[in-house]
Amino acid sequence: MQNLRVVIITGLSGSGKSTALRALEDIGFFCVDNLPVVLLPKFLAITAQSSPEIKRVALVMDLREKGFLEKYQRIFSLIKEKGYKIEILFLDSTDDSLLHRFSETRRAHPLSEKGSVMDGIKLEREKLCSLKEMADHVIDTTSTNVHQLKDIVQRSFLPSSGSKKVIVNVISFGYRYGLPADADIVFDVRFLPNPYFVKELKEFDGQSDAVRKFVLNDEKSKTFLLKFFDLMTFSIPLYDKEGKVRLNIALGCTGGKHRSVVIANQLAAYFSEKKYIVNVTHRDINKS
Repeated sequence: MQNLRVVIITGLSGSGKSTALRALEDIGFFCVDNLPVVLLPKFLAITAQSSPEIKRVALVMDLREKGFLEKYQRIFSLIKEKGYKIEILFLDSTDDSLLHRFSETRRAHPLSEKGSVMDGIKLEREKLCSLKEMADHVIDTTSTNVHQLKDIVQRSFLPSSGSKKVIVNVISFGYRYGLPADADIVFDVRFLPNPYFVKELKEFDGQSDAVRKFVLNDEKSKTFLLKFFDLMTFSIPLYDKEGKVRLNIALGCTGGKHRSVVIANQLAAYFSEKKYIVNVTHRDINKS
């Protein structure tokens, strides 16, 4: 059995496949859009051999590829024979809902070259009937907005081995470059000792052991982390109870290179130990 989870996202045009792909990328899937289905076996083999750290991949495949319908059954069967765990996520929606979405975006339907958009929708539905029947997951997106669809997809594919449902995104940043636009919680750590003013540390960043020890050995840092961890331990289950899937926690210092990086890494390690899915981004580490 290949140690690689493979999710194929497919379905009707306009049903939200791009949104579903981004949702899986946010929870750690390696994502590819519109890979030709004949390249799938080679792509998986290369990924498994050269990138063993990648355990989950998601790919959007649909009628944008001309030969998809004629080839997907044979290719999917071949992949399963090779021991890959493959799951098909099919996104559906009503004809009227799809028509409204195409009208809003003013995009052409891939099968409406010789007819109306509605003709293209009905033809695509007919052509994808067999694929929908073999799907492992079917999501009707008629009544869902972008955020609701992301939540549904992520809750469907989050690991079940004890991982918590809330995905924690930890971001370090520099105030001189502005606040992260999508932050839910922002903490200013400019009160901590600044390695920038230490000659031997100035040119290093918060990923280095020397800078990390300088920041964390300070009593203010130790006290702050204890109180911050306690606050997050209390509040995150409450966010989860309210149905929040992603929590973006931003930690800022002056330039985003030293203190915020150290504290962000500590926070990420803490959440990882608590079985949360954690993503860490050091937005401005190379700007200062």
